[in-house]
Amino acid sequence: MAMATCASVAQRLRDLSERVANASSLLSTRVEIARERQNQALLASMERRARLQLRLQQTVEWLSVAAVTYYAASLVGYVGKAAKAAGMPVNPDIAIGVAIPVIGARAPPTRR
Repeated sequence: MAMATCASVAQRLRDLSERVANASSLLSTRVEIARERQNQALLASMERRARLQLRLQQTVEWLSVAAVTYYAASLVGYVGKAAKAAGMPVNPDIAIGVAIPVIGARAPPTRR
């Protein structure tokens, strides 16, 4: 009888150990799934941020091109006014109008 009781207790302990191992495995799986979801959310957030940063960089680049074009066209206008004052047949407004597309076309392309 004592041997049967010991065997029964040993079997119950093995069963309990197996159930604890299964529960531990399920809990570990749940933790891993939660971690993967957090990683996905973090990566999605990083991707959105990178896209916004790229858009901001492109906007700044185009504003820089516009500012440089405006400045260079103003210089062309001053040169045209000086040439007109020196007696040359130059229309400064037409010179500026012609210079703007030329200067703007020479701007470096925006990276994608």
